[in-house]
Amino acid sequence: MEYGFFFDGTRCTGCKTCEAACKDYHDLNASLTYRRIYDYEGGRWDTCDNGSLTHRAWAYSVSLSCCHCGEAVCVQVCPTGAMHKEPEGLVRVDHHVCVGCGYCEIACPYHAPHVSAETKQSEKCDGCYDRLQAGRAPVCVAACPVRALGFGPFEELGAQAGCVRAVAPLPVETFTDPHLVIRPASCAQPSDDRTGFVANPQEV
Repeated sequence: MEYGFFFDGTRCTGCKTCEAACKDYHDLNASLTYRRIYDYEGGRWDTCDNGSLTHRAWAYSVSLSCCHCGEAVCVQVCPTGAMHKEPEGLVRVDHHVCVGCGYCEIACPYHAPHVSAETKQSEKCDGCYDRLQAGRAPVCVAACPVRALGFGPFEELGAQAGCVRAVAPLPVETFTDPHLVIRPASCAQPSDDRTGFVANPQEV
């Protein structure tokens, strides 16, 4: 049984509590984060019959960490085997053999692994593996004030009606089979959307 994350875009307010809780729990410095909040926005001006203009704007947030993909490219490109999958499907780094080559960081379409400037090794979300072993949810899930995040057996998460595997600005799921299930916001755009933009690029 492999685990995955659930994200409810109809609930998320973009408050970044999940991101802050993750940074605090893992004692991450200001330059490193395992979970990021993408603010995706767009809209257009429409001309009405009377010549007036109406602006149709939309915006939504996407909370994203490592997707612990079924076909994890970070694992495939790692030359030392440091990046590996546990029996629970969670992708972790073995720091005893990581040489900090950065191939995982380059390959991942979700930008999940990062080579730390301090340790010179890859760092990433491991699904709070220690908490999972103790029967507890990842800290980001536990901290979300509106219960927009979930975590559990991936097959069960994927059985929920009305859910998808990707929305903009995320890549299509066929690349890596991410273990991520999304209940999209009403204004969510498909992953191939080119009309919107990430409004907070420096944060992510």
